[in-house]
Amino acid sequence: MWHFVKHFFTVTKHRHVVIMHCAKAGIFWQGLFHDLSKYSPTEFIPGARFYLGDRSPTEAERKELGYSAAWMHHKGRNKHHFEYWTDYNIKTRRIEAVKMPLRYVKEMFCDRVAAGKIYLGKNYTNDNPIDYFMGGNARNIMHPETAALLEGWLRMLQKEGEEKTFAYIKSIKE
Repeated sequence: MWHFVKHFFTVTKHRHVVIMHCAKAGIFWQGLFHDLSKYSPTEFIPGARFYLGDRSPTEAERKELGYSAAWMHHKGRNKHHFEYWTDYNIKTRRIEAVKMPLRYVKEMFCDRVAAGKIYLGKNYTNDNPIDYFMGGNARNIMHPETAALLEGWLRMLQKEGEEKTFAYIKSIKE
C-alpha cells in the first residue's frame, strides 16, 4: 500500500514539473495532458508494484518479467516518446524511426529535464539530462533529425541554463 502512495506522488509531482516546463516552452495546454496514461490501471498498478523511487519502475518490471507491459502501453499512447514514432518503411521493409513533430520534441525535452529533477532531487544539475542522453542508446534509435534537435537543446541547457533554453524553445514555431 505504501508503494501505491509513493508512486502516486512521484507521478503527480513529475507531471506538475512537466506542466511548468511546458508552459515555459510555449506548449502549456499540451503539458496539461502529459502522462495521463500513467494513472490508468495498466500503467499505475505495475508502477506501484515495482516502485523504486530513484528511477522508473519499468526497470524492475523488466527485470522480473523480461519486458514491461506498462512501458509498452505508455509509449504507444504518449507522442512525446520517440519510441511512439516508428513505422514500417516500405522501401527497407523494416520498422524505422520517424521524425517527430516539433511540439512533441519540446514535450520530450520538458519530460527529460523534469525526470532528472524528480529522480535526482537536490543532486540534479543541468549536466544530468545531456549526460543521461549521451550515456544511453536513444540517439542511435530515434530519427537523426529528432536526436540532433534534442541533443542541441540539452547542450544549450547545460551551457546556458533553463531560462535561456526555455525561451529559445518557446521562440521556435512549427
